Amino acid sequence: MDTMVVMDAEITVPGLSVVVPVFNEQDVLPLFARRLRPVLDGLGVSYEVLAVDDGSADATPAVLARMRLDWPQLRVVRLRRNAGHQNALTAGLHRARGRHVVSIDVDLQDPPEVIADMLRLAESERLDIVYGVRTDRSTDSLFKRETAGIYYRLIRRVVGAEVPHNAGDFRLLSRTAVDALTALPEPEPVYRLLVPWLGLPSGEVPYAREKRAAGRSQYPLAKMIRLALDSVTGFSAAPLRVATWLGCAGIALCLAMAAAVLGAYLWGSVVPGWTSMFVALVFLGALQLLCLGLLGEYVARVFTSVQGRPPYIVTYDSAATGTRRPAGVPS
Repeated sequence: MDTMVVMDAEITVPGLSVVVPVFNEQDVLPLFARRLRPVLDGLGVSYEVLAVDDGSADATPAVLARMRLDWPQLRVVRLRRNAGHQNALTAGLHRARGRHVVSIDVDLQDPPEVIADMLRLAESERLDIVYGVRTDRSTDSLFKRETAGIYYRLIRRVVGAEVPHNAGDFRLLSRTAVDALTALPEPEPVYRLLVPWLGLPSGEVPYAREKRAAGRSQYPLAKMIRLALDSVTGFSAAPLRVATWLGCAGIALCLAMAAAVLGAYLWGSVVPGWTSMFVALVFLGALQLLCLGLLGEYVARVFTSVQGRPPYIVTYDSAATGTRRPAGVPS
């Protein structure tokens, strides 16, 4: 069995690590464990499950503590405050030790049984990345399906066609892929775009998306909008070019309006009024604010990067002391 040395402590390297970001999921955690554990036990490989508690305010920490009593492969990593889904995923990827690493949400919309198919495909075809691709989203609301479709069409147009359609954060990564990801200095990572950007050999495993097993979604509309903004501004300068083209269009429109006013003056048909002036001022004001807002998104990313603050702070890791790293500091 493979071993590695971390801080002078010899530990076993599992064949598989499963990273599970968790935030206020006390109701669904027992259901998730009952479905995930038989799948992992039946794989025939050593494994660990990293439950990253993203600053939960309910009974999630207590539920995880009880689960660890009879599930030795369960490892709990607790963040001091809510850092967001992607940062919780980052904490798990930085601490995962397996030769393969699977990321999956706890709500059971992504079926754990697919992990076995992912691992078989990765090993048989020597792939570094295996995406879980949702072929059936009928369990999602119409609004969720439509907004997801808009998001993926937008991202594929702006970032590139290499982004798999309907592939979220349910995926398998090789150790090579994980090391490449954790070496990137991304202050606000969006892994559904970062992973395809690596350009490593990849494959897909289709599955039908299920209903949430219990509890309520921790990803409301505001977070989905934030994810879309991070996706676009983190991987493309296209919005800045859009602002430039909007500015050009505004100038052209103003020139056309000026020509129309001048023509009316020359023909002697000028009628005093405020409507046209009001419309022009409102249009130009809105255009300027939009351009400033787009520019501000990029300036904010630079500002966050310059600050150098850790995206998360780890207060507890149930693994042995020798395997722990300084809180919030990527490996």
